Amino acid sequence: MGQVVSDGVVQEEAAPKVGIIKNGREILLQAFNWESHKHNWWSNLEGRVADIAKSGFTAAWLPPPTQSLSQDGYLPQDLYNLDSCYGSLQQLNSLIQNMNDHNIRAMADIVINHRVGTTQGSNGMYNRYDGIPIPWDEHAVTSCSGGKGNKSTGDNFDGVPNIDHTQPFVRKDIIEWLIWIRETIGFQDFRFDFTKGYASEYVKEYIEESKPLFAVGEYWDSCEYSPTDNRLSYNQDEHRQRIINWIDSTGGLCAAFDFTTKGILQEAVKGELWRLRDTEEKPPGVMGWWPSRAVTFIDNHDTGSTQGHWPFPSDHVMEGYAYILTHPGIPTVFYDHFYDWGDSFHSEIAKLMEIRKCQDIHSRSTVKILEASSNLYSVVIDDKLCMKIGEGTWCPSEDEEWKLAASGNRYAVWHK
Repeated sequence: MGQVVSDGVVQEEAAPKVGIIKNGREILLQAFNWESHKHNWWSNLEGRVADIAKSGFTAAWLPPPTQSLSQDGYLPQDLYNLDSCYGSLQQLNSLIQNMNDHNIRAMADIVINHRVGTTQGSNGMYNRYDGIPIPWDEHAVTSCSGGKGNKSTGDNFDGVPNIDHTQPFVRKDIIEWLIWIRETIGFQDFRFDFTKGYASEYVKEYIEESKPLFAVGEYWDSCEYSPTDNRLSYNQDEHRQRIINWIDSTGGLCAAFDFTTKGILQEAVKGELWRLRDTEEKPPGVMGWWPSRAVTFIDNHDTGSTQGHWPFPSDHVMEGYAYILTHPGIPTVFYDHFYDWGDSFHSEIAKLMEIRKCQDIHSRSTVKILEASSNLYSVVIDDKLCMKIGEGTWCPSEDEEWKLAASGNRYAVWHK
């Protein structure tokens, strides 16, 4: 499944029975930002459900629902307690039911790399879980993070006990919890947080056993930069190959966020649109090699929002959406851009989503790049849609019956 051949190009294949939606016509909404926990979020979001459905989203990624030491949910403790800073279990149940009624799948943010303890262990660290469900002792915590378990199978997440996924009792408990999240709470999709922290073989096992309809992993790796001037290198093949390898080692059951495309695209829109064509005349991100497993995005709660660790240039955001919403892969729209940046952004993004749906552009659509220069990128998708971004002027051939479908600042989209 998803075998990587010698030149780094992956052969596409039929979607597996779990983890990947077969029709490839997904559009995801990241339905929160870094400040959402301050705003009675489950109830707030429920008021948006009708519009989310009308706009054409197929799934909404929700923030971590479990009780957590941090208000944002990313330092979980009691996994079975779903009363959080985002709202109560009752409010969450109401939201998910409303989403189901509108045919929107709820995606759970699965934070299982680390877990905050309730009581101190033998070394004085809080790495025991007495008094709450899943009452692990120190053997559930990696030796690298102060526990009595085995060495971590991935990168260490500093400051908190990291879960030892090599332990059979740990995996059994996690699988039971994932099944509960799916079958009892009603989440249908999973987003796996910080997947660099533990081996991908465990993601594969968790998906096989808990059977989400769709799964995506956050494998956030650093792009390649020039050692002399610290500029982003043109060739990011090694970067996307690492993400490809991670997807492949999950048996192709888990998609991955296309950090390669984000890194390249947010530099390209600054007058370096030549970056958007690789040496093989293909898109230069994961999208160019394994599009059905590439979840594209412009920003998220880490890169954008109030954290702003790696933000997309704000005056080029619509060019970014014109790119990912017309290209293969599985595009994701960020809550802030859709709901907090004003009616114009909402309507322009929704229009691009409508065009994608009406023209039946999907995760495996074909790309023919016509031009990629400093100030102009133009492309034909599936021979039924074409688009351009950049300051340069361009329009499709007059020999064919192309109609302008959408346009805005430095972008335009046509279809037949």
